[in-house]
Amino acid sequence: MQVWILTIAVALHVWGLGGEESSSRGPQGPTRPRNVLFLFADDMQAEAIAALGHPVVKTPNLDRLVQEGFTFRQCYIMGSVMPAVCVPSRAMLWGGRGLWKVPTDLAGTMTLPQWLREHGFETFVTGKWHNGRPSLARSFSQGAAIFFGGMGDHFKVPVFDFDPTGKYPPSARRIGEKFSSELFADAAIEFLRDYRGEKPFFALVSFTAPHDPRTPPGEYARMYSPEAIPLPGNFLPEHPFDNGELRVRDELLAPFPRTPEIIRQHLADYYGMISHLDAQIGRILQTLQQTPFAAETLVVFAADNGLAVGQHGLLGKQNLYEHSIRVPLILRGPGISRGQSQALVYLHDLFPTLCELLGVPVPAGVEAQSLVPILRGSDQTGRPNLVFAYRSQQRAIRQGDWKLIRYRVEGKETLQLFNLREDPEEKVNLADDPRYETIRNSLLSLLEKELEAAGDPDLPR
Repeated sequence: MQVWILTIAVALHVWGLGGEESSSRGPQGPTRPRNVLFLFADDMQAEAIAALGHPVVKTPNLDRLVQEGFTFRQCYIMGSVMPAVCVPSRAMLWGGRGLWKVPTDLAGTMTLPQWLREHGFETFVTGKWHNGRPSLARSFSQGAAIFFGGMGDHFKVPVFDFDPTGKYPPSARRIGEKFSSELFADAAIEFLRDYRGEKPFFALVSFTAPHDPRTPPGEYARMYSPEAIPLPGNFLPEHPFDNGELRVRDELLAPFPRTPEIIRQHLADYYGMISHLDAQIGRILQTLQQTPFAAETLVVFAADNGLAVGQHGLLGKQNLYEHSIRVPLILRGPGISRGQSQALVYLHDLFPTLCELLGVPVPAGVEAQSLVPILRGSDQTGRPNLVFAYRSQQRAIRQGDWKLIRYRVEGKETLQLFNLREDPEEKVNLADDPRYETIRNSLLSLLEKELEAAGDPDLPR
């Protein structure tokens, strides 16, 4: 797989950790970031960025990040042990561990922001934190407009001001006065404008968009005409068989069978949410650019999971198709070359990656793999394979262009085999084609091996 690289030139000086002048400085400016601005979306498809080829959605600010940074085109989450996919996805990211090796509340787990805080960073949070109050309290030294939970009314977000005690009693909760993305962007902008600390910082801006309810505000509610939106190529009125999770909350947001009209409306609302989110990201990035530390700040954009929105007859993310487990991942900043990679990576590989880029050691217990060799161009393949799981019913493996999904629902096993190079929308199931029997059996064997290594509790013991 190919990685293409161009060189970025940055013109300002860099300072190292704790305010001491860094030795990681080249003649043209910083070669290593001092700060991190982490922009985190909720339920955003990996392909829902215009610069990555999406034919409809407008994302000028994310487009600029793609053009100026490095994009991982094959970044995945490992899956979920519950319908609220974002909970284990975020736990894996902040804990740097696989699906069955990190508690969803991060109890007893060193988190990435906690580790950076212990190594001299100021750590700031605004927006969604879905892994419990105690883990947030020990991870962040300051914050604003903090939302504990999974979803809610974007126009009336229940938030907390930062509580140094870490208790966040219900009596301290207030209702935000703006749309969620604007509320969290405002908090991030205030942090960036006011920051005068001598310490480096890690700032997490964790949006609740474009997660439902899909209610884009103002002009964004009218930005996309449902009639003009093309249906996904893998649109189906209903999923062709029972995947074990066909009547979960997400799937009940539209009646069965799905109609083209209903899906087009859902897509129009979804794209409106994304474009509004993009505008708020633009406000944050513009503010960053006006600060004296812009050239020494690494910007990360990612999402916790994708979403079906009509693909394969599904609306939610409780599945192992590409649209739901593949996520966007873009890095831009000092020492980061411009380019894109098709290397296979996990989202939680960011933990050791950021540590390495910042010159911080990786803590014990982190099992993720640094993406720095890919960023540097010395590795073009990433992981040899990726394994995925959803609750006890669904398991999957990807190796190269091939992907196999295994379903076990009420005693019945169903297999799907896709060639993702020829069939990226996963429309043609080759599992029963005798020409691919060897590939299918090989992937089934590899799946069992990788699930055992990952600690799958549902394997026969």
